[in-house]
Amino acid sequence: MKRNDPEISPLNDTLLRYVDDRLDVDDRDSAGERLRNDPEAQQRIAAWRAQNQVLHAHYDAVLHGAVPPHLLRAARRASHRSPLRHAAAIAWLVIGVGIGWAAHVQHDVAPEPATLPHIAAIAHATYTAEKRHAVEVAAAEEAHLVTWLSRRLDRPLKVPRLGPLGYELMGGRMLPSETGPVAQFMFQNADGQRLTLHLRTQKGDVPDSSFEFAREGKVSVFYWLDDRVGYALSGDLERDKLLPIAREVWRQLSAAETGTEAK
Repeated sequence: MKRNDPEISPLNDTLLRYVDDRLDVDDRDSAGERLRNDPEAQQRIAAWRAQNQVLHAHYDAVLHGAVPPHLLRAARRASHRSPLRHAAAIAWLVIGVGIGWAAHVQHDVAPEPATLPHIAAIAHATYTAEKRHAVEVAAAEEAHLVTWLSRRLDRPLKVPRLGPLGYELMGGRMLPSETGPVAQFMFQNADGQRLTLHLRTQKGDVPDSSFEFAREGKVSVFYWLDDRVGYALSGDLERDKLLPIAREVWRQLSAAETGTEAK
């Protein structure tokens, strides 16, 4: 690789250490200051954090689980060989477990739109945990936020009004995805409870889908597809508490799509 390859640049190395919490206090503060003024680096950090959460979600059970009996038997057979060969056999067994489980996970991952709530829940958990940088553009600049995200997603966006339900817009941000830019709006109530609305365009001729529910860890997600856009409302709430809010979001956004007045 070239020496100036961005994948091995000092900046990327620092950002990776920042994501993994491997910087000392001074360097972490310096990196945090850099991130506040670098939207591209912020997106890179968000993508790496989301990737870390996906890896933990898929592989932690394997990491902490019992070794399958057939692998233990293979290891015992290998122990009759030389110590070096024994170590090599164990190494190959570990590699085999990793490859086999990765293949299992790949086959078990559901196609779109089933991955929509999973991705939305990861983004929700990542950013609602932030105290000072939960949003990229604050609600005070809502007009700019909506115009910017509408342009990046190449379609007009609308922010639902949830004040009557106790939630006010905090702001939003743009996130990366395999299908292109994603918009995320965040809302908060008087108790500090936060909700996120995730909007992403879908590739190809994707049929609309009905209002559906998923649970990702402690995050509840209501999601649907409409005119090749995936919508997902996420919150750390029980299903019955999130449901009326999700219905109101769906109603307002559906009214906006059809050009009718929400009542």
